Amino acid sequence: MKQAIAKAAASQPMPGRPYLMNSKIHLVVRIDLDHATAVVIAKGHVTVHSINALYVVVKRANSLKEGLDLKLDVTGARVDQEALDMLHTASETHHLPPRIDPQQAPCTISVLAPRREAAPARRTPIAA
Repeated sequence: MKQAIAKAAASQPMPGRPYLMNSKIHLVVRIDLDHATAVVIAKGHVTVHSINALYVVVKRANSLKEGLDLKLDVTGARVDQEALDMLHTASETHHLPPRIDPQQAPCTISVLAPRREAAPARRTPIAA
């Protein structure tokens, strides 16, 4: 199994939003061309701003072999809900966004999403 490591800055600086400059995502790509599988493991904070870096790595992995079964593992990352929705859309449509892949090559992505924290149970007063 071949392994490649990619680190991408999570976002470009935006006026009035300096906290975005420190966000980074770390990506590890594991590819097994014999079995036509790939896993992209993301760690860090995935936002609507950093997701483009993730899409570029997924596109590159997908281009290595036609029919590649690609898993996107974000279980170890903090993923904003809007970014997670974008990933699920790519998974459902089997295409990356047109701005990332203008040719719209088929892309079979399975998203391994982070576990959601359960909401704390409400305490109801008991009448005596």
